[in-house]
Parts: sequence; structure tokens; C-alpha cells
Amino acid sequence: MALLFKLIQMKYSLLTFLWLLCFYSNSQYSLVWADEFDGDSIDQSKWNFDIGQGVWGWGNNELQYYTQSISNIGIDTGYLRISAKNENFGPANYTSAKITTKDLYEFKYGRVEARIKVPMGQGLWPAFWMLGSNIDDVSWPQCGEIDIMEHVNNETVIHGTHHYNNNGHTYYGGSTPFSGSDFHVYRIDWTPSHIKWYLDGNLYFTANIGAGSISKEEFHEPFYMILNLAVGGNWPGSPDSSTPFPSLLLVDYVRVYQNNLSLDQSQLSSLNVFPNPSKTNITFEYNDHINEYNIYDVLGNKIVSGICVDNTLDIDVSNFSEGLYYFSFTTSDKLTRKPFIVN
Repeated sequence: MALLFKLIQMKYSLLTFLWLLCFYSNSQYSLVWADEFDGDSIDQSKWNFDIGQGVWGWGNNELQYYTQSISNIGIDTGYLRISAKNENFGPANYTSAKITTKDLYEFKYGRVEARIKVPMGQGLWPAFWMLGSNIDDVSWPQCGEIDIMEHVNNETVIHGTHHYNNNGHTYYGGSTPFSGSDFHVYRIDWTPSHIKWYLDGNLYFTANIGAGSISKEEFHEPFYMILNLAVGGNWPGSPDSSTPFPSLLLVDYVRVYQNNLSLDQSQLSSLNVFPNPSKTNITFEYNDHINEYNIYDVLGNKIVSGICVDNTLDIDVSNFSEGLYYFSFTTSDKLTRKPFIVN
């Protein structure tokens, strides 16, 4: 009987290893945040409106006034639409829009991507970018800036750049050709060692932020995301008679993934999962308050989601298929995943 028990233990240990190997090999990144822009209006649990004139608030001598008017920003048939218009608003001659995830969703490291169609025209400056969440405490550029995508005027290239403080404002980046009339997927992979920029899955620039880098501690703190369409400013210059108005920035989706191989081991050691494996019920017990939680299968499909009111959660897995799953949860400041098996 003891021998049989040991064989069963060995069987499940081997299965666990094989499932984990398959899981981590084929699903290195898991989706942790997304906006598909499928609703009727901007989801204000995900985005803030940044309102005002660029020359006052952002220092680039931009010419637009950012509003939250439906004439400047909204959802249209599954796309975020930001419209720059040639119209007077207070002291400004142009209007547009800018949204951010500041104080709503801020994170450290991961894969960040968006499918975007940018407008072309003299004086137009669309961007998908990120700022350090501590900007209010340390200011810019000490907070760091990651420009996932910037485009100016009628250029046939897009730019990816990182800004930081090294005895003053310092920045480095790269550019790559693109066709401005199409949708493209703009992406970064941000890890403790590097930031890599991609256009449609093709790597075009890498920045070292790990060993050997100088004054890049900014990039090891949480950041938040920004989408905007600026008009004029120091870089693109002013619009002219050839600039089309209104000009549209269209965004199909924004997604954030995080690396399953970079789990917070201190949190994992504090999370008890029992019994594991199980075919009926599994209990998740943590020494802190669990907020939102999700359960995913090995293909990244969300099976269960909800809110935990305390630090213990019981999940009925009797309807789950046999296999490997992972429990993904947030506490006050971190997101963590824990694999488990249904047998």
C-alpha cells in the first residue's frame, strides 16, 4: 500500500512538472489588463481625462486644448476615437483629447501593446506612451518616460524612446519605417534588464536598463499609460494649410501582459493552496487581503473571476476539466499567480 501511494505521488509530481513545463513554455506572458473599446463610452474605471492646454501643463508648447467632449473623444464601432479639430477653445486654436491610467492602473514590467492607426499631417503628434507613477513626487524626467509610439507630421517612420534623468534630461531611442495609412501593433517588452520596442512583432530598438546602465533606476518603478493626439509643439511644428482637420487617431485595443516566469516568490510563499491537486474544492489562503482574482487555464482563457472579501477563498472546481490552471490575484500593490491542478 505504501508503495502504491508513493507511485501515485510520483505520478502527480511528474504530471505537475510536465504541465508546468508546457504552461511556462507556451504561455510566458499572461494578459493582466486590457481595454478593447467595445462599450458605448470611455471606461472611466480604466482611463482619466487629462484636460487643459498643452502650453500650460506639459511644456512642449503644444497648441491644442485637451477636452473630454464627445466631439474630441469617444468610442466608435469598437475603436477609441481621438479627434483633433481646428476650432477655438478659450485661448487655443485647436482641440483634441488625452487619456491616462494614472491612479487607476499602474504597473512595473510587462508586455504593453496597442493596435493603432495614426493620422498624417503637418503639426500632428499622436502618441502611446508611459510615465512613472511617482511623477507628482519627483517630477519629470526623474520619474522616467517610455514612448511606445510617437509619430510626427507626414514622416514614414515611427519612434520609440526612453527619457530619464542623468544630471539632466537624457533620452535614447530608435525609429523604424511604417505605412501611416494602416493599423499597426506597437509594443514594448519591459523587463528588469531591458526595454525592447516592436512594430508589428518586429524588434527595432533595445535599451539596456539593467547591468551596466547608468542612472536608469526610474525604469524599475511602476508606470501608467497615456494616449493622446497633440497639435503643434516643439517637435512637429505648427499645422499649415495642408493639415487635414478633423484628424483621427483610432485605437483598436490596449493590452498589458506580465511574465509568468517572474513571479513574486515572497507572495507565493505566503499563499496556501489546498488540497492541490483536487477534483472538488480548492482553498486559497493568503496572509493579506486579496482584492480581485481570476482563474485562467493553460491557454490563457479566463475561467472564473471575482472579488474576495477577506484573505480566504474557496473555489468549486468540480466542473473544471482535468489539467493545470493558475490563480491570479491582486493585493494592495501587486499582482501574483499561483498554479494548481484539477485531477
